[in-house]
Amino acid sequence: MSETNVSGVQKAAILLITLGDELSAQIMGHLDDEEVQEVSKEIAVTKMVPPDVADAVVEEFYNMMLAKKFIAKGGLEYAKTLLTKSLGPERARKVIDRLTKMLEQTSGFEFLSRVEPKQLAKFIANEHPQTIALVLAHLDPSHAAESLAELPDDLKAEVTIRIANLQDISPSVVKTLAKVLEERFESISSYNVEVGGTKAVAEIFNRMDKNTSKIVMERLEKDAPSLVASIRDMMFVFDDIKRLGNTAIQEILKRADKKTLTLALKGADDELKEKFFANMSKRGVEAMKEEMEFMGPVKLKDVEKAQHEIVEIVRELDSEGLVSISGGEEDQYV
Repeated sequence: MSETNVSGVQKAAILLITLGDELSAQIMGHLDDEEVQEVSKEIAVTKMVPPDVADAVVEEFYNMMLAKKFIAKGGLEYAKTLLTKSLGPERARKVIDRLTKMLEQTSGFEFLSRVEPKQLAKFIANEHPQTIALVLAHLDPSHAAESLAELPDDLKAEVTIRIANLQDISPSVVKTLAKVLEERFESISSYNVEVGGTKAVAEIFNRMDKNTSKIVMERLEKDAPSLVASIRDMMFVFDDIKRLGNTAIQEILKRADKKTLTLALKGADDELKEKFFANMSKRGVEAMKEEMEFMGPVKLKDVEKAQHEIVEIVRELDSEGLVSISGGEEDQYV
């Protein structure tokens, strides 16, 4: 048994074993008969759990509960911010991705996450305000905000109040509503689900390595120059940080893991390095330069991974309104 090959049921069994009889009994009381049977069987066949696996399972459970608490308190973006500060961008993203997937699977509203906000607003506008509130509460906060903005003015305030006042709702009620809406949605052929588009292409390009991105972009430019222009407008890569102002750089320095930022800057040009150094203390700059020298040669893939993590932080800052990465003119950055 290792950390990488433990199934969901095994994780549940390991967690209950680790927590002890008293707490495990209380948790079992909240499971249905089938779940109790599956977990009990797994506990029975589990003879020995390596300490590192047990620690990893407990840590994962704790992080997931922490993420759920943050989401309940302030939404997905709030959770991302706090988890990034406590866990670092890479681990925080994994926790949020896993939790988001779980929430989507359990809510039944995942089909609406692929619908454009304007279309979604039209689709739910004639529903009862409480229903609209319930639907929006199960969506990603950014998607929900855009959809809410498209609703008629007389509905916006009422739906917002109802979202704020939502109490615990039975999962069976939520799933029933989701099923009804999905069946109704499928019967309306005029609504299209957004599964691609220029934005999706830009997101893909943002995650490509530089060489592949450059080759594909050059080929595209010959056949579809206007598409390439649109993609570039929506893209934001690590090198674009040099176009950000000092306030944005300072926000990145607050959020970024120091080791990750050091690795990311090791592969950057002098102009971008100086951009960060100008916003750091003299001692901080000296420490980072020493760390870069101490690292010695580093793999390109490791540098690019670190740079992707920093870009993710910039995107989070953008979603929170602390920086702006839209548009291509320098004076649009803060």
